[in-house]
Amino acid sequence: MSALAPLTSLAAETSTSSGEAVQFWILAPLAVAGALGTVLLRRAVHSALSLAGTMVLLALFYLANGAYFLGVVQIVVYTGAVMMLFLFVLMLVGVSATDSLKETLTGQRWLAAGCGLGLGILLTAGIGQAVTGSFTGLAEANAGGNVQGIASLLFTRYVVAFEVTGILLTIAAVGATLLTHRERVERIKSQREQSEDRVRAGTHVPPLPAPGVYARHNGVDIPGLLPDGTPSELTVNATLRARGQVREVHREAVDAVAAIEQHTATYHGQRVPPKPKAIESADQAVEDDNENDGETVEVKR
Repeated sequence: MSALAPLTSLAAETSTSSGEAVQFWILAPLAVAGALGTVLLRRAVHSALSLAGTMVLLALFYLANGAYFLGVVQIVVYTGAVMMLFLFVLMLVGVSATDSLKETLTGQRWLAAGCGLGLGILLTAGIGQAVTGSFTGLAEANAGGNVQGIASLLFTRYVVAFEVTGILLTIAAVGATLLTHRERVERIKSQREQSEDRVRAGTHVPPLPAPGVYARHNGVDIPGLLPDGTPSELTVNATLRARGQVREVHREAVDAVAAIEQHTATYHGQRVPPKPKAIESADQAVEDDNENDGETVEVKR
């Protein structure tokens, strides 16, 4: 009972107003629910939003207890900057990406258990010191100013922890830079040098048409038509070509393009454009096959 004597004397000297009690019983369950949601929710975005809500509720507790500087920092720095950065990274990487179930670090479960045990010991020691130690009232703590009191504690009593935290953050920033840095194996060519290489090779000097640039289709996996009417798979992205996801251009689509051109020219009173040589060759091949086999042949491009 002697350990609880400071708490008993403090409770006897102070009283909680009805407004503070209502505020506590409303905000405290919400903060606990947000903390549990951070751990238990399956999607990372939902966990980050739950953590942001918990931080906002903690800031309200700080403001209600007179720690105005901590409350503002909690909202501006942690919720407004750090958590929004987390959400930005999650949205940039993709929330639908699945993580690998293979453990890349050997013994990481035992390491996580040890870290959790150490955190529990630290929390127990901190709570025990708060219960058994002497209390400092809010008026005494803010006698020289709220910001000045925090600065005095950081650079006197907690200076070692403050400096170690700064070193740890610096190491993390340098490590992230080194992990994302990539050495170039060759010099970057200028636009002039790239143009000279294309001309020297003699292949595709002008740009190719974009994929799907004809009527009825605008998909990126459909080859574009060259000026002679033939589809070219080189107009499709190299990744789609490597995956075999290039769709074939059916003859009906090519005929539809020619029909639309003919209708447009007739409507405007212009000369009907002639068929490209590739289409005429395909038409002749179809007619020859029909005469020889007596069957209808479907030509795909």
